Amino acid sequence: MKTIAVIPARYGSTRFPAKPLALIAGKPMIQWTYESTSKCPDFQEVLVATDDQRIFDTVIGFGGKAVMTSPECRSGSDRIWEAIQGIDADLIVNVQGDEPLIPATVLHQLVQQMTESGADMGTVAVPFSVAGRDPQDPNAVKVVLDNRNLALYFSRAPIPFQRVGGVGVEPLLHWGLYAYRRDFLQQFVSWPTGALEACEKLEQLRALENGAKICVLTTTERTADVDVPEDIARVEELLASQSVKA
Repeated sequence: MKTIAVIPARYGSTRFPAKPLALIAGKPMIQWTYESTSKCPDFQEVLVATDDQRIFDTVIGFGGKAVMTSPECRSGSDRIWEAIQGIDADLIVNVQGDEPLIPATVLHQLVQQMTESGADMGTVAVPFSVAGRDPQDPNAVKVVLDNRNLALYFSRAPIPFQRVGGVGVEPLLHWGLYAYRRDFLQQFVSWPTGALEACEKLEQLRALENGAKICVLTTTERTADVDVPEDIARVEELLASQSVKA
């Protein structure tokens, strides 16, 4: 299968305007994400899908590939579908633009799991004990799996709920990486917003509501995503520690 990575990047953000262009150790975040993604040997092509000329010009400036998309795209998946028109690809991996240190190992494992599972769509999860996040935080999306490592449900609420006397199950934090088979992505963007998706504001629920199979890779790798400006310092500290170790 020809496999490509697409990085959707918007300029507008309520909590962090111009986030893709924020400097991390002297380089724009979108460049860090692009270069980290390009280290995965499975990708024949990596491109940025954006609706902003400034992001487009920045990507072209550092030697990357970018595609301009409509500002009317309702989600990252729609932006990706628009960006790959005319591009020959069987498997498309959606890497969030605010993942400057995305591990190439996780991307490789996700591609591998999609290839072996036959699922329509794939994503990643991390135990909360590894992620260092609070399961009670509604911004930390939880996922529960079946015995085949397929997603049963995603929620902003704490799931599964442990009743008194019940056996505890360690919650999994959903990591917003996605892989789609091309024909499934075409279907997915054509479906209307589902009731559960509208309720929780999680677009992956649209896939579950329509009976799609989502395989979930569970990893102990830690993410270093950037949600707010204060996260920049955390990523720079991580980069400094990696440099010292090297």
